[in-house]
Amino acid sequence: MEKRKLGKSGIEIAPIAFGGNVFGWTADEVTSHRLLDAFVDGGFSFVDTADVYSRWAPGNKGGESETVIGNWLKKDKSKRNKVVIATKCGMDMPNVGQGLSRAHIVKSVDASLKRLNTDRIDLFQSHRDDKDTPQEETLSTYAELVKAGKIRAIGASNFEAPRLAEAAKIAKEKGLPHYESLQPHYNLMERGLFEGALENECLKQGIGVIPYYSLASGFLSGKYRSDADLGKSKRGAGVQKYLNDKGHAVLKALDDAAKKHNANNTQVALAWLIQRKSITAPIVSATSVEQLKDLIAAPRITLDAQSIAAIDKASAPG
Repeated sequence: MEKRKLGKSGIEIAPIAFGGNVFGWTADEVTSHRLLDAFVDGGFSFVDTADVYSRWAPGNKGGESETVIGNWLKKDKSKRNKVVIATKCGMDMPNVGQGLSRAHIVKSVDASLKRLNTDRIDLFQSHRDDKDTPQEETLSTYAELVKAGKIRAIGASNFEAPRLAEAAKIAKEKGLPHYESLQPHYNLMERGLFEGALENECLKQGIGVIPYYSLASGFLSGKYRSDADLGKSKRGAGVQKYLNDKGHAVLKALDDAAKKHNANNTQVALAWLIQRKSITAPIVSATSVEQLKDLIAAPRITLDAQSIAAIDKASAPG
């Protein structure tokens, strides 16, 4: 399977990333471990999580996802070298804090290392921009942690183009680590959130892009085609905004491409992302092995130019 470099760090990953937000939430630990085994056995390696996952679930306080991954690694230490572990800090953690100050990052990295049961984090990401902390302070802290061997590379999530450009300038002038990756909100229904200045900045800097909400909360699977379908899952309410002329046009384009390529809409939507020049690996989540196997089949699909043009036209921003 094709391997792609995550920025200029030398870290290589297959073109699908597993989103660990479900671990300890909609997937219990036993199921999560089965999912991780299936993901690795399928030839994939990049597992993305965050310290804040999944504090939103009743009874959780954050750190649950990292703990599930750490327990999986503890069962078989040989697995550590088979995966690229990515986590984040910066969002509000109860009784811990938030932001990208030196003190908070150092504390967060040590806590994540302990929960993950590992001696290094392959990709440590700024979960969201912190305009109250100078970027030089943040990047200098990351430099210390790289030197200490606690993290290998750094990435950003939810940053705007000017702030990424500023970070790159500071890193170059001061000899500090630069962001190797970006996690933006990006899918066929919301192309305008990434395309344009942000995508151009990533291409300019050679930043790897690992988008989240790749399937627009499940809408692109084709599961939701009318208001009557919204009750099919708890996520139904979140996709109602897509039930419009554009949404139906996108689903029609995906339907046609899926039929042509002997695939399904989910796989085609992911294949469209994978074939885009700026994208390294879309993030997907699953709560069953069967669902995961369906998702990780997407890289085997190569969309023809006609299908891409039809999907582009239906999903065009604006």
